[in-house]
Amino acid sequence: MKDHYDKKAYNPEFSWAFLHPKYWGTWLAVAIAALLCLLPHRTRRAMASTFAKRAVTFNSKANRRARVNLQMCFPDKSEAEREAMLLESYITAGSFLMGFAALSVRNRQWLEDNTVVRGEEHLTALKENGDSAILLVPHTWAIDIPAVLLASRGLPVSAMAKKQKNIVSDWLMHKQRVQYGGRVYERSGGIKPFIKSIREGYLGYYLPDEDLGAEHSVFVDFFATTKATIAGLGRLAKLSRAKIVPLYSIYNSETGKYEIDIYPPLSPFPLDTEEQDARLMNQCIEQYVTERPEQYMWILRLLKTRPEGGENPYRY
Repeated sequence: MKDHYDKKAYNPEFSWAFLHPKYWGTWLAVAIAALLCLLPHRTRRAMASTFAKRAVTFNSKANRRARVNLQMCFPDKSEAEREAMLLESYITAGSFLMGFAALSVRNRQWLEDNTVVRGEEHLTALKENGDSAILLVPHTWAIDIPAVLLASRGLPVSAMAKKQKNIVSDWLMHKQRVQYGGRVYERSGGIKPFIKSIREGYLGYYLPDEDLGAEHSVFVDFFATTKATIAGLGRLAKLSRAKIVPLYSIYNSETGKYEIDIYPPLSPFPLDTEEQDARLMNQCIEQYVTERPEQYMWILRLLKTRPEGGENPYRY
């Protein structure tokens, strides 16, 4: 069995401090989640639909961000159409999150039986050719599923992530993500260990839609607006000698199954400029999201950084 330990990776361990009374609420939430994931998916969807219809009426920052994102990305759609997209996104999110603990409660075979993978032959062909790969994975509600599923099939993932403030949640999420193998690196440690792991055969997990600020971005089109898009994927591909493979992860709330669509490697790539590379990434996201908009995390600060120092659209 492959040893996935790397001293430079993020490797949190259990601490007795996790049992402090201030974390009892977290443990209670974990217990409830473990019970909810055992419910039939139709029951979870019915519960999620009821909650979603109320959630869209809240005067919350998440709702504000989602509506700003949808309005800026789809100005040609009516308000009613955008509200329908938001509602479906919340139904999908609720259905998925109520079953999320199943990744830890259930076993490997359950995950296999409840996941549909399309396009895995693209990864198989790269592996047979001895090529490394970086997966281009947009922020859908089911974003963690491919990493766990692929690792269970002997294709472990290497990712970069930010440590969560709640140390109990952080430890549990990490245990779940790497239960079948894989590595997670903190961004504060730099990108070199991540590149090294890709060269060693791990699948890189790259999130193309994060807003890391103007310093680390280029401004290119994103739907009907402009987005600060992460720069440097072309350099990363060259340094890690890897092919870029788009992937879209779905939770089908009608069937209760996870669905993973793996696309052919981007070719040619990289292109001539960072702006062209970034625009190609955004085009991939646009294609997937247009087909299944309810899967996307519209509540994120996707458009926080504006061109030429423009004002944060979520501020008010």
